[in-house]
Amino acid sequence: MEPRVRPLPPEEWDAFIKANPYNVFATIARHPKLYRAWLGFGGVLLDGTLPARDRELAILRTAHHSRSAYEWAHHARLGREAGLTELEIDSVRHPDALWPVEDRLVLQVADDLHYGGDLTDATWAALCDRYDEAGRIELVMLVAHYRMLALVLRTLRVAIEE
Repeated sequence: MEPRVRPLPPEEWDAFIKANPYNVFATIARHPKLYRAWLGFGGVLLDGTLPARDRELAILRTAHHSRSAYEWAHHARLGREAGLTELEIDSVRHPDALWPVEDRLVLQVADDLHYGGDLTDATWAALCDRYDEAGRIELVMLVAHYRMLALVLRTLRVAIEE
């Protein structure tokens, strides 16, 4: 599918895009003010308080629910770097997969937010047992952000890099 918004050509890339030559950045950079603010926000989520494994499980489940091939492709790689196995990455797509309780909670957060737009009281109580207040906020913001980004990627028709 042809992109609705073409990425910036390489001669217009800033230092960040040169170091991270992905269409998501080169496309959103067409709106410089929004791009700079979004990079800061997204950077905090990618380098936050959550363990990398938890972060990538939440993003992958959100990419699956959102049917975001772009997010899936990039975060499957990041998930492997965070220690997820190929079987675990594939199993994110299957709600009946057997997961340890810690992983199941992260996936449940993404499921609750996808299906209900909120967390059940049981999911919230489990989050309170596992994460501090900042971690709870961060996990909810992470899932919400990647849901929003999936909509942007799909609507703008951002192509996965070859």
